Amino acid sequence: MTRPGLSQMGALAASSLMVLGLMGCLQSTLSARAARTQPDPMPVSSSTHLVAKSSPMVNSQLVTANTRFGFNLFHQLLKQQPGQNVFISPSSVAIALAMTYNGASGETQQAMRQTLELQGLSLAALNQAHANLRASLENPDPQVKLAIANSLWANQKIPLKPEFLQRNQEFYGAKVTNLNFADPKAPSVINQWVEKNTNGKIPQIVDSVRPDDLLYLINAIYFKGDWTVAFDRRLTANKPFYLASGKQKLHPLMSQTGDYRYLETDQFQAVSLPYGKQRRMSLYVFLPKESSNLSSFLTSLTEENWQSWMKQFQTRSGSVQMPRFKLEYNAQLKPALTALGMGVAFNPAKADFAGISAAPARIDEVKHKTFVEVNEEGTEAAAVTSVGIRMTSAPIEGPFTLKVDRPFFTAIRDNQTGEILFMGTIVDPKI
Repeated sequence: MTRPGLSQMGALAASSLMVLGLMGCLQSTLSARAARTQPDPMPVSSSTHLVAKSSPMVNSQLVTANTRFGFNLFHQLLKQQPGQNVFISPSSVAIALAMTYNGASGETQQAMRQTLELQGLSLAALNQAHANLRASLENPDPQVKLAIANSLWANQKIPLKPEFLQRNQEFYGAKVTNLNFADPKAPSVINQWVEKNTNGKIPQIVDSVRPDDLLYLINAIYFKGDWTVAFDRRLTANKPFYLASGKQKLHPLMSQTGDYRYLETDQFQAVSLPYGKQRRMSLYVFLPKESSNLSSFLTSLTEENWQSWMKQFQTRSGSVQMPRFKLEYNAQLKPALTALGMGVAFNPAKADFAGISAAPARIDEVKHKTFVEVNEEGTEAAAVTSVGIRMTSAPIEGPFTLKVDRPFFTAIRDNQTGEILFMGTIVDPKI
């Protein structure tokens, strides 16, 4: 059976937002063909990192923690939505929860630390690591735009702890605004900031604001990247894409040949499709072998295996076909975070956010929305997370052929720091 090719992610705008609403009792709170003369930057492992001369030192321990947490969260969402397209921004979720973590105490702080895989990182080290990572990631290439913005919207009637506000401003660059939460226009004020900082891809994250809400913490990530070598639209053609059910549908597959960083095992084929002139960031595509399937591949998708795979990519010539696709995704993250051990933060009788305010607080809901579009020019993606707090394989000789015509896993990764900005499973590409 033939496999349809993956569409290369045209202009990628990845905007990711995390909203955190805290209430009086506390309520609603991220190839084109690689140029043949230059391979992608070598990926980094969990214990090493490459840093540009002008970039701050990136803490590889934080990158490892974010990667592990991202895969854990991703697996929980796959359990909740089997057989569906799932696409998240682990960076956005991690940043928003790290901002919230600055106000957690006692058992709540311990639970969040374990869920976020922050063991061994003090609060001061965590905050500085996030600040350095953000500075390193932003605007990495003339043809790649990556912007990370944070904001904190506080109920003007409820005082917040100065230390909590100061840390979020200093280390996360959060814009702090006092709002009249009783004003019907309050949601639109927050949503205007969200829309602006996601380049219009996420126009709304807050549906309503209650007078007894304490605050909203929002993270927005916007990514737009042009392929290092764009796909030729004249080579895009409708071909069969085989769904997990065995059914097939005609879908536009983009096509190109060149030199790529490539990995093949007895379980999958994988390719790195770089963005921009510097190739610092890439779209990674993992296609399970016909003798396997996406579900089987996902059982091996761990932080340890991921780091091992990143070291094994080698430059190979070959051809790539991949579907052009666009999708929107949304999920409630509360069940997944509870399953990962953060349930106490949602429990009104046990949640402890004394570091935020004297008012009792708990997380009420966590929402996550994403948008992604991959085409011949590049990739565009957006993500919003709303947290409502109430109150070697051995090298293979010869050219390879990768035809992505069945469900696959994909991720957008910064090859310099190792940070995974976006990840997802595409089981049914849409346009």
